[in-house]
Amino acid sequence: MRIKETFDALRGKKEGVLIAYICAGDPTAEKTVEIVDALVKGGVDMIELGLPFSDPVADGATIQAAIDRALTSGMNPDKFFRHAGSMDVNVPLIVMTYYNLIFRRGIKRFVSDCKSAGISGIIVPDLPVEESEELHQCCRDAGVDLIFIVAPTTTEERMNMILDKASGFLYIVSRLGVTGVREDVADSTERLLKRIKAPIPKAVGFGISKPEHVREILKAGADGVIVGSAFVNIIAKNEPGMLKSLESLAATLKSATLNR
Repeated sequence: MRIKETFDALRGKKEGVLIAYICAGDPTAEKTVEIVDALVKGGVDMIELGLPFSDPVADGATIQAAIDRALTSGMNPDKFFRHAGSMDVNVPLIVMTYYNLIFRRGIKRFVSDCKSAGISGIIVPDLPVEESEELHQCCRDAGVDLIFIVAPTTTEERMNMILDKASGFLYIVSRLGVTGVREDVADSTERLLKRIKAPIPKAVGFGISKPEHVREILKAGADGVIVGSAFVNIIAKNEPGMLKSLESLAATLKSATLNR
């Protein structure tokens, strides 16, 4: 399923889109498949699969630890695409990774592997829009969305460059800094959402962990929310009831996206 189709369908139902981030390979590649199934069963509308990289500059301590666990378990690009391709879920899959892994694999090969594995979009937090043309062209040719990140510090000039290339949705960073659970939603989020006039869907990430966060962000004008660390914290414990706990949190957060 394509990303835009999901946003359009849920907008018609007056629902916000819930996107869950997990790190592939944490705790194992095989368990990742079960985790994805549990999240989708709980109501998650899209899955953002982290392809672990040793220098995750956009991520906070929680996701850095998940990346370390995934790398220790043996996760690598070959295994990532093999297991992503085995996932039998009717929601879009998105890969989030860093440009070094894409460059080393080869840009065309990486995008082709995404297409073959059923991955609908790519997020690359350390790739500036000014240097994204080759990846953007390969994604466009393959029908894979290249999802760009917009922050409170993004200038109008760069915003226009991003909007010219972005597809799927815009990843809105709710605050300056790195990923991680927060207690509140930054005021800069609403101001940033108001600055974006283009019709492309907008999903807000970084620090979202509670139903009240979800409701507040959707009320401010977002079309979706991205939740990562709250799920990763459950996975980190790797307790016998982990899958049920993930499903339960997903259901709680999804309920906050309804009846907008």
